[in-house]
Amino acid sequence: MQQNPLSALNPRRTIGASLRLALDVHDIGPKAERAARIGALLQEVGLEPDYARRYPAALSGGQRQRVAIARALACESELVVLDEPTSALDASIQAEILNLLEQVRKDRGLTFVMVSHDLAVISHMCEHLAVMKSGKIVETLSVEQLRDGDFSTDYTRQLMTASEGFRRV
Repeated sequence: MQQNPLSALNPRRTIGASLRLALDVHDIGPKAERAARIGALLQEVGLEPDYARRYPAALSGGQRQRVAIARALACESELVVLDEPTSALDASIQAEILNLLEQVRKDRGLTFVMVSHDLAVISHMCEHLAVMKSGKIVETLSVEQLRDGDFSTDYTRQLMTASEGFRRV
């Protein structure tokens, strides 16, 4: 899933066509059942099946993010990479999306790899994290270590110090 679901969705395709493309590319399920599968995917992410007839521009940011989640789920992968999944959303919608992701992960037994600069999101969604510098992992931590400030590298300490007091407006 990308940071900006609007740029990830083709504005000339309906939501249903975008989801169908994911099913077609990955050859998921019988072709005759794909329309029903699209409706089920939309319902799983909290949207009505009739959203399949809408275009991305007609949806809110949270609805687009739900479509992006549905598209990721369409592939039936056990691993989903989330790139700043709530960065373009306001706080209340962020919470809804994070709760949805947690529920989907639990229901489907998924593993998420999440890329984020938001420490609140990380501590809410992750059990383990890796701190990266210049594309290399410099430290791995549990969320408990993050919360307790139990860091082993100066870089992680500096990063966390720089993040203290930062509040999203």
